[in-house]
Amino acid sequence: MAEPGEPQDQARRLQAAIETVVRGKPDAVRLALVSLFAEGHLLIEDVPGVGKTTLAQSLARAVDCSFRRIQFTSDLLPSDIIGVSIFDREERDFTFRRGPLFANIVLADEINRTTPKTQSALLEAMGEGRVSVDNRTHPLPQPFMVIATQNPVEFHGTYPLPESQLDRFLLRIRMGYPEAGAEKEILRLGHGTPSAPPLPPVMTAEDLMRCRKAVRSVRVDDSLLDYILALVDSTRRSEYLLTGASPRGSLALLGAARAEAFLDRRDYCTPDDIKRLALPVLAHRVVVSSSYSSPHERSREAEAILAEILESIEIPL
Repeated sequence: MAEPGEPQDQARRLQAAIETVVRGKPDAVRLALVSLFAEGHLLIEDVPGVGKTTLAQSLARAVDCSFRRIQFTSDLLPSDIIGVSIFDREERDFTFRRGPLFANIVLADEINRTTPKTQSALLEAMGEGRVSVDNRTHPLPQPFMVIATQNPVEFHGTYPLPESQLDRFLLRIRMGYPEAGAEKEILRLGHGTPSAPPLPPVMTAEDLMRCRKAVRSVRVDDSLLDYILALVDSTRRSEYLLTGASPRGSLALLGAARAEAFLDRRDYCTPDDIKRLALPVLAHRVVVSSSYSSPHERSREAEAILAEILESIEIPL
């Protein structure tokens, strides 16, 4: 368990613990922690076998709180995630049986292998931290975070996530293939086999809440708010984008920048915090004009367009 100390020290211990399992991917681990401390949800997209589930499980198990994994399949129903009301003969009333969504950290594995109807079961939970069943509202435990993995949409048996669902994720990241040295280390240690050692928790739920409180107190100068607004406005005016980033995207970029500063042990944001996070925060929130390329190609095009927009906006001094 984590020793008492400053929230930034606890965050560093958490990062170090996860990197003992997720080898050679410091950027992915860092972005996952940004999402965790910024009170957002995380979408990890890449081909099978590159460590998406390993990263999600490591992040969840390194925090001592309730954790559930849901394997999304084509026959999964919304009630399998949220829960269902069952008639109690003794009480002569319906009793709500909570589903696996009622946990602090939920791993939605291969989320795009299930139908849009089941995907939409997460919308209220991710947006408002609650679910509604039979005209009753049930709050989810706090802290609450969804970590979803998905395979590229060109793969057989996948359903593209709708824009409203994508917008609920603070960040979308990719793992990528490991470098040769890191992959050799993975082979040597045998990670991914039943003999791989479990990751002990290094932070409690209360520690996590303190870290999130510290993130919310990070100072952001008005010039940086103008910088965020200029960036988001440019996505709305770009001739290459059908849809620009929404106000939720602006808030997401602000929260992620604060978390980035927190992980750097600063109590203030810089323009570099915003520039580093603009692509993983905004690329999945915009729609590219091209209707001829595949969804995977449009995802890359969105990142390229955002990179050009970033270069065109003056950085505040």
